[in-house]
Parts: sequence; C-alpha cells; structure tokens
Amino acid sequence: MPNRAVVLTISDSRSAGSAEDRSGPAIIEQLPSLDSVLVHREIVPDDPDRIRDAVKTWIGRCEIIFTTGGTGVAARDVTPEAIRPLIERELPGFGEAMRMRAFEKTPLSVVSRGGAGVANNTLMVWLPGSPGAATECIEWLAPAIRHVAAFLRGDTPH
Repeated sequence: MPNRAVVLTISDSRSAGSAEDRSGPAIIEQLPSLDSVLVHREIVPDDPDRIRDAVKTWIGRCEIIFTTGGTGVAARDVTPEAIRPLIERELPGFGEAMRMRAFEKTPLSVVSRGGAGVANNTLMVWLPGSPGAATECIEWLAPAIRHVAAFLRGDTPH
C-alpha cells in the first residue's frame, strides 16, 4: 500500500497567483520514488496560522506531509515556527542532512531551516522553496522518509 502524501507550497506570491508554483510539482514528481501517492496539494500564504491549520488538517490522515518554502531567514519565512508546535517527536537529523549535503554546493545552505518531525503517525518534512533544492533534499532523504513512513504504519519491526 503506498504512502498517502500531502504537498503544501508556502508562499505569499504563489498563493496570490502572482508567481508560478514550481516546487510543489517538483516534489510531486518525486513521490513514486518514495512509494507515495498524492492525496492533496495546496498553496498557502506565509501566515503561521494558515500554515498550521493546513498541516493540522492532514496530521493523522496521511503518512507524509511535505511543505516547501518559508524556511529561510526573511521576516515572512515562518514555516518552522508554524509547524514545530504540532510536533510530538522532532527528527533533527533530517534538517542536519539537508544542510550538510547542500553545503557541498553552496555555503549559504546553512541558513536554511528545513527539518522534520512526527505527529500522530504522520511524518512532516519542511523543505526549501527552490524546486532544485527541494528535489535534492528528497533524493538525499528518500531512504529515511520511506523507513519512517513504514515504521509509522507499523510495517517495520520496532
């Protein structure tokens, strides 16, 4: 049985329709490599309450929630702050791996605040807003994403 995945693009400009969402579709293209199927896609503005509400809606109803965008240092980059209160167990290695692998390409990767955590048997992964960076992070994390999703479903021995 495939994992059910939700993809949320976090962006003021994309939610207003003034810029094209390319990160969401890039993540969706990666879902088959994660044994996952898309069950919902949404574009949400950079508003902590709206982000939190969109994520809360799907916690416990799918195996994986991906967000893309809002992980930088701009004043409106609030994705981590919006999601962290929902987490039961943080997975710091996800963010560490994303930054360290990306650091090999650009030293600016250390300002990214991507990460992951678990709530009610749902893995939440917040990714950079760049389509290329989001895709690379999924490629790097794919074994861990598949493992955690299987574990949360009870498919992997404890």
